[in-house]
Amino acid sequence: MREVAQPRVEVCPGDGVTRIAANWNGVSAEIAQFVGTGPFDYKFCAPVHLLIACERAVRSAGECRIGHSLKSSRRDFGGTLSLVPAGDEFCGTFVPRVWPRTAYIYLDSKTLSADSEIDFAKLNLTPRLFFDNAALWATAKKLSALVENPGTVSRLYAETLTSVLLLELLRLEQGSTAMPQATCGGLAAWQVRRACDFIEDHLAEQVSLAELARQTRLSPTHFCRAFKRSIGLPPHQYQLRRRIERAKALLADPNSSVTAIAFACGFSLPGSFATAFRKTTGITPSAFRRALE
Repeated sequence: MREVAQPRVEVCPGDGVTRIAANWNGVSAEIAQFVGTGPFDYKFCAPVHLLIACERAVRSAGECRIGHSLKSSRRDFGGTLSLVPAGDEFCGTFVPRVWPRTAYIYLDSKTLSADSEIDFAKLNLTPRLFFDNAALWATAKKLSALVENPGTVSRLYAETLTSVLLLELLRLEQGSTAMPQATCGGLAAWQVRRACDFIEDHLAEQVSLAELARQTRLSPTHFCRAFKRSIGLPPHQYQLRRRIERAKALLADPNSSVTAIAFACGFSLPGSFATAFRKTTGITPSAFRRALE
């Protein structure tokens, strides 16, 4: 069976852009660095929503359009967001003064993880062109960082960011009063124990946010907020802390290689393990081991 291509923004001429991409549970993201020697056109129309975070872009001429109602010939739109709802056409021309660098985040409501608190499939998004939203921008940049540094990605972190992004889009569309209210008491004692035990028993695996939520009989969104309120850390940061603590114990055994310890603690690359260990402890795994001698 031939694999179905993921929808993405088309650029003409086709050699006018280089891309790197990643995918997580109904969300795909790509970093597009525009290159070349002249003007280019771009267009997009698909049954998925598109969030655009344009890091930099200055043109001497051109126009952007979403549907038939939103048009802009703005010259400098770096640092802005645009939102293209599923089924709407996004297109434009660009005569460059500064080549754009842009993150495209595609949201497929049919395959996004189910969450009783975010009925994203029924949300009618409003098209928006060149707008500012600090919270949404920060989350889009974090997702972009995961695309550029795939060795640092954990499934739990990527899914947590996706959940946050959907909440922020919900807030943008319906206002802050539409946000689900945080639970004052956090998790019950049995829920804390079950979630922490599950993380501990699966440190070497890519634990999903949905699975952790099922352990506590909560929705993923509710679980994220309640877990942080109870533990003081979001789930992915708690998982990382426990991985580092296990690594410290394993480093006490001189017969275990640093590479083997990295894999045993859930890191896909030794380099990402070393980076996370040093960021958390201030020293490298090898230096930590020498200090134990």
